Amino acid sequence: MRDFKGKTYWLVGASEGLGAALASKLSAAGADLVISARNADRLGEVADRLTGNVEILPLDVTDAGAVQRAAEAQQDVDGVVFLSAVYWPMNSKDWDSDRILSMIDVNLSGAVRLVGAVLPTFLKRGKGHIVFTGSLAAFRGLPGSVGYSTSKAALLSLAETMRLDLKGTGVDVQIAHPGFVKTRLTDKNDFNMPSLMTPEQAATHLVDAMRRKRFSTSFPGIFAVTMRSLRLVPDWLYFRLFA
Repeated sequence: MRDFKGKTYWLVGASEGLGAALASKLSAAGADLVISARNADRLGEVADRLTGNVEILPLDVTDAGAVQRAAEAQQDVDGVVFLSAVYWPMNSKDWDSDRILSMIDVNLSGAVRLVGAVLPTFLKRGKGHIVFTGSLAAFRGLPGSVGYSTSKAALLSLAETMRLDLKGTGVDVQIAHPGFVKTRLTDKNDFNMPSLMTPEQAATHLVDAMRRKRFSTSFPGIFAVTMRSLRLVPDWLYFRLFA
């Protein structure tokens, strides 16, 4: 089991929702934090609620130079958690390239920029902890989620490849796949969201996953099992059921 006391974690995407809730959980567990997002005012509000040491570091993950400079200023962090995400529900018949590219740029390319900035230091040190926030939408393409499912499926592939490549280096890679979490992003949905979690509930699952060595964790419960099992459904049946 991983102990957070005395460790420093950099949370990227921590100004609200799951990121802010995770900051509270890790701070209560004894971790020192660096919290990043684009909105400095919201970061300040999150920091005011934390019990431990915290540094505010405003950051736009679409700016490669800014990510690199931020990482150079955080050489002593023990781990990073990538939580940044944007989302618009979208059917392929309503194609919007700008929004799709924005989802890919933040949700996937933002993670690539962060890893590129922190991984060399972790490798040189021989230890480090990288956590990606995926989604249950990563396991199969879902109707009305073009762009978002794409970015999360690619993020899962990235994490799997890194886990293989970094075996024996001391750098631990994990990915967590939440279901629906009540945030301003899911507020855009106009459909019933099964097993909808509060950010605090999702953060509890995420902290538990980070404590363990298991590569991938999906939650909550039965809904997560159902979504993961869709990978076993034959294509002809899957497309008939979900089209």
